[in-house]
Amino acid sequence: MITADRLQTVQEYYFSRKLREVRRMIQEGKPIINMGIGSPDLAPSPEVLETLRDAITDTGAHQYQSYQGLPELRMAIADFYQEKFGVQVDETTEILPLMGSKEGIMHIGLAFLNEGDEVLLPNPGYPTYTSVTKLIGAVPKSYDLKEENGWFPDLEALAQRDLSKVKLMWVSYPHMPTGATASLEKLLALVNFAKEHEILLVNDNPYSFVLSKNPTSILSIPGAKDCALELNSLSKTFNMAGWRVGMVLGSQDHINAVLKVKSNMDSGMFYGIQKGAIAALKSGQGWFKALDEVYTKRRESMFQLVEKLGCSYDRNAVGMFVWAKLPEGSVPSEEFIDQVLNDKHIFIAPGTIFGSNGEGYIRFSLCVKEEKIKEAINRF
Repeated sequence: MITADRLQTVQEYYFSRKLREVRRMIQEGKPIINMGIGSPDLAPSPEVLETLRDAITDTGAHQYQSYQGLPELRMAIADFYQEKFGVQVDETTEILPLMGSKEGIMHIGLAFLNEGDEVLLPNPGYPTYTSVTKLIGAVPKSYDLKEENGWFPDLEALAQRDLSKVKLMWVSYPHMPTGATASLEKLLALVNFAKEHEILLVNDNPYSFVLSKNPTSILSIPGAKDCALELNSLSKTFNMAGWRVGMVLGSQDHINAVLKVKSNMDSGMFYGIQKGAIAALKSGQGWFKALDEVYTKRRESMFQLVEKLGCSYDRNAVGMFVWAKLPEGSVPSEEFIDQVLNDKHIFIAPGTIFGSNGEGYIRFSLCVKEEKIKEAINRF
């Protein structure tokens, strides 16, 4: 059977392919330390786990659930956005729970893009934006993010390009993979740019509560709902990556468009997971403080490892990664990480998997216990 032409436009996800190699090395007895992927190794709170356990005996817990999620889940999301971001959203019309925000990337693409439409994609940025664009038949158009500009697009230069076919623009602040943040002034500039050029702006925002002193949402910008959607997730904030709980927020019209796609793709999120998500969203300030204490210690140790490799980094970056610049004259990023993997049995992500502007950079995940980071330091 000949596969669809669209499969010729994408490759297997880098981490899917590379982690196979890492697993093979582990099976061969090599003591691999995996610093490549941002999969939280910490557990959700006891309250979340207890809620899940208790929910599985509720009446109707194992039936199909609403495509729009439990009303109380949408209310918990609305309350969370009001408390943490100062953003008011209507829980009945402006929130759609998702089975992870990665699912939402595909849903949004299918809802708004026709074949041949152009999409502005950050370079460097999350590779799934590009993959989804190609799978749908739209045309990826990258825009540069550079360290000297704080990993923020040059909107004046972007406005000089032919944007007549551009339908959608992906942004991600706090930025993945660099950890760069965007001020409210910069978010306002993005919203104004989108309105001026009639582009749907989508901010992918799963890292606001990891080592971030000032969580921000693009929906806090007045009038942003007219032209913007925001994706968020419980994966990083509440150590629930495997639960697959995300959300998209925006205007009623935009959310309804995504719902048309989603309702044809799944049959609702498991009831117990939704109840656990509600408990997580109601977590007190102590949860966020404790999470940051763990990641702060890990990051300080990781800085030592980065310095050991002669790399430079930004101490003010947020999120669960350390984005590091290789020393002047180093070999290319992918060659560098392969050397480290083979010689020291440490897996680090090369910056190039996030785009050509990632060349010369590598990324370390903080989803590694502190003693493992210290062991990695000792290996050098």
